Amino acid sequence: MQIIGILGIILSLGLLMYLAFRGFSVVAVAPLLALLAVVIGTISMGEDPHLMAHYTEVFMASLGKYVRNYFPIFLLGAIFGKMLEDSGSADSISGFITAKLGSHMAILSVVLSCSLLTYGGVSLFVVAFAIYPIGAKLFKEVDIPKRILPGAIALGAFTYTMTAVPGSPQIQNAIPMKYFGTDAFAAPILGIIATIVMFGLGMFWLSFRAKTAKQKGEGYGEHNEHFKTSDEKKSLPPFAVALAPIIAVLVINYILSRVIYPNIDGGYLEGEPYKTTLKAVTGNWSLIIALFVGIIITVILNFKRFEDVVKTITIGTNGSFLAIFNTASETGYGNVIAGLSAFAIISAGIVSISSNPLIGTAVSSSVLAGVTGSASGGLSIALETMGKQFLEIAQTRGINPQVLHRVASIACGGMDTLPHNGAVITLLGITGMTHKESYADIGMCTVIIPLIAVTIIIIFASFGIV
Repeated sequence: MQIIGILGIILSLGLLMYLAFRGFSVVAVAPLLALLAVVIGTISMGEDPHLMAHYTEVFMASLGKYVRNYFPIFLLGAIFGKMLEDSGSADSISGFITAKLGSHMAILSVVLSCSLLTYGGVSLFVVAFAIYPIGAKLFKEVDIPKRILPGAIALGAFTYTMTAVPGSPQIQNAIPMKYFGTDAFAAPILGIIATIVMFGLGMFWLSFRAKTAKQKGEGYGEHNEHFKTSDEKKSLPPFAVALAPIIAVLVINYILSRVIYPNIDGGYLEGEPYKTTLKAVTGNWSLIIALFVGIIITVILNFKRFEDVVKTITIGTNGSFLAIFNTASETGYGNVIAGLSAFAIISAGIVSISSNPLIGTAVSSSVLAGVTGSASGGLSIALETMGKQFLEIAQTRGINPQVLHRVASIACGGMDTLPHNGAVITLLGITGMTHKESYADIGMCTVIIPLIAVTIIIIFASFGIV
């Protein structure tokens, strides 16, 4: 009767995808759909579903564990991003890049502006809001179809800076640290290779699409828009001042994770009450401190530019709550599913796809990210349920854990952006486009090309490149 349990899981996942696409809160529906899978799976086997036990002792316990591990990064990242936005630093950075490249390089300007901001730790959603007006004006000036703009923003914000560039403070690059004892700079050469692949192929695709549209006589199109005039904009910080906090976060993170923590005695962590190791927490500690210092630097350099620093911190803090509870709920959902006997068959199928743990890690991270519509949620579920097994296999074969980290991170950034993904829906809403108009470009840049990139780095990793 396990087939009924598997069908129950598929039904539950299908409903999660559909309801997320329809705008339902994942926080609200995830536990209900997890329990639906429990009911179908257990009753089909003639067992008691123990619904409340699954809810409080599995779902909520997993949710709480995720919040415990990652809330500081979500919190500080959200505050840091909001400060860059409210201080005018985000506008300054994007304005500087577009001014230097010129309007004729509209697509590249948008992509690079998004890349720099997300690499600095700014939320994907904040970047989309900040860059859209600039990108729309550039696209309109050179008469590139507006339908291509969401793809350009997605390429710069939803791909390599989120998962591949060494040192990225985005949560998708932070999650594997706990499971593999790595840091944010894991497998730097592979990360750079993947970045080049995603950026290069993405720019080629978007440029090809723009060129094809021009040949057909298609222009920007008619859209009702209103953007801020120069008089409406506040005084922006100089580019160097705007960039300084981002550079500080990257440098401090690197020094702490690669120089300071590896050379101190962390033996005390192995005893009570900590029961961990320095290697297991180095990545998180380094990123937390770096983001905190970045916030302080942003305030010092831009204090007079803030209308209300306390309000900025409050809004950033509040913004972090929904972000982390969405992902934590998906993680709780995944752990309930993972505890079902029917999931053991699915898990065995994923592992048996290949004896290579890199392929297994890539498939599980990507598939589960696609199912949940969340890169971080899918990655957390994959590593929580199968990460230890993949790590053990990798160690027996002499595969560096850093490679597992980079493969898992990049893979989760592939199928996560299927049409039901929240970031995709939000981006289309911000730009005023529809799935029919713009998803082909978004899907190519954030699904197909990242999957190509992870395939390429697995090949490179097989030759011992880290």
